[in-house]
Amino acid sequence: MESTATKTAEEEAPPRFTHREIMVTMSGLVIAMLLAMLDNMIVAPALPTIVGDLGGLNHLAWVTTGYILASTAATPIWGKLGDLLGRRVTFLSSIVIFLIGSVLCGMSQNMGELVGFRALQGLGAGGLMVGVMAVMAEIVPPRERGKYQGVLMAVMPVAMIGGPLAGGFITDHLNWRWAFYVNLPLGIAALAVCWFTLAKLSRGTGKARIDWTGAALLTTWISTLVLITSWGGNEYEWGSATIIGLAVATVLAFAAFVIVEHRAAEPIMPLAVFNNRNFSLAGALSFIVGFAMFGGVTFLPQFQQFVQGSSATNSGLLLMPMMLSSMAVSLAGGAVISRTGRYRALPIAGTVLMAIGLALFATMDIDTTSATTSLYMVVLGAGMGCLMQSTMLIAQNNAPLRDIGAATGAATFLRNMGGSVGVSLLGSLYATKLTDSVSSHLDPAAGASGGQFSVAQMTPQALKSLPETVQHVFQQGVTDGVGTVFAWGAAVAAAGLFIAVFIRHVPLRGFDSAAKPGAAPEDTDRNTPAPASAG
Repeated sequence: MESTATKTAEEEAPPRFTHREIMVTMSGLVIAMLLAMLDNMIVAPALPTIVGDLGGLNHLAWVTTGYILASTAATPIWGKLGDLLGRRVTFLSSIVIFLIGSVLCGMSQNMGELVGFRALQGLGAGGLMVGVMAVMAEIVPPRERGKYQGVLMAVMPVAMIGGPLAGGFITDHLNWRWAFYVNLPLGIAALAVCWFTLAKLSRGTGKARIDWTGAALLTTWISTLVLITSWGGNEYEWGSATIIGLAVATVLAFAAFVIVEHRAAEPIMPLAVFNNRNFSLAGALSFIVGFAMFGGVTFLPQFQQFVQGSSATNSGLLLMPMMLSSMAVSLAGGAVISRTGRYRALPIAGTVLMAIGLALFATMDIDTTSATTSLYMVVLGAGMGCLMQSTMLIAQNNAPLRDIGAATGAATFLRNMGGSVGVSLLGSLYATKLTDSVSSHLDPAAGASGGQFSVAQMTPQALKSLPETVQHVFQQGVTDGVGTVFAWGAAVAAAGLFIAVFIRHVPLRGFDSAAKPGAAPEDTDRNTPAPASAG
């Protein structure tokens, strides 16, 4: 019995990395995360040119939907494959798949090819995000992870601000295909660094029994759910046969998935991790964060461009206060967690700040200045900084080390699903409120002085050509629509507070305690006392 326990402990004990090795490895992880986050930001400004070149305007939405669908469905699968086959081989494979997809996207000759290759690219992107977090979990113990994860947060402002600028420059001065080819130098650099630095990582359990049935069911119910939120109220009415049929398919596939995962020897998403209260609460909070944050922030550029008169490129720059605030709070929070071992206050403060920030945005009117929205962004960014790494840290700290990849994939999956559902549902609310507001003051099919315009096809440039009275009506409609979106986002964020307060403090474990055989995360953590300064 003792020899078996010792062997198990040795198998589960993660490799030790020095601070220098961690920082070198971090360089590859940062590049990989930048690769995943930068892609959509660069491609977005090029989409109008792509559609004009390849044709197929009716397939435009699928350029984005195909990418999101594939990356969301693949996230938990990549996490589990990392547990089974080893983090190094799966992470490097995801980078290769992403790069192959990028090259093929750049070579596309029609919209059908582009949509298919974007899905392949999304398949690799799903492994990039979960791979970065899972590798971090394997090389740095939770007790020290805060100060390192804060560094990864610095990637977000670079992607949010640099992406639109790079995409606009490539579209205007080069060729839209370089919006995809630009991934190659970054991806090759990430491959080279990670090939050498991740060699010390464990090679997985050695039992490559993949739950293909569970993976197929997971992909099915995720796909149908994403299609419901993407198509409902836009392509099809919510009560249409198509949406109802997709809803039935989602429920049946989800029920079958739960049954299969309970019986599988190596489930693609171990449902046992949800038996831990902290993990379940952190997962629910991740979903709410994704819904409120991504669902709300996505529509801020609408107000900036239509009402405040900013250009598409400048709207990315105007997000800088939010990104810098998020980065500063994340770095400071990570340092506090590493020094004290205390983290429970972060998700509580984060939900409060996020709810306040979104509520402030809901009060905007047509005369709100850029300086005022910048102040609101600082508040919202501070909430994001408190939540982005703390929810992942809590989820990882309360999952067994052997399932850390699947647990990371599940937490990332919930955040992505929250964002997808939030963008889709809030987008429907925005469109409805905008149309109703404009219709109540003006016939959208006939503007003043005989000017013709369509609400659905309005652009900032086209708006400037309309009479001033029509501009004012449309800007008021945008303000009403954005206000409704942020009000709902604030309500959802406030609901997250009731989840955050129930998270209990479980001391962050170190690798020494993680390797003790037979110890659950809570029991293991109690064997590692927090320093006196923890309070």
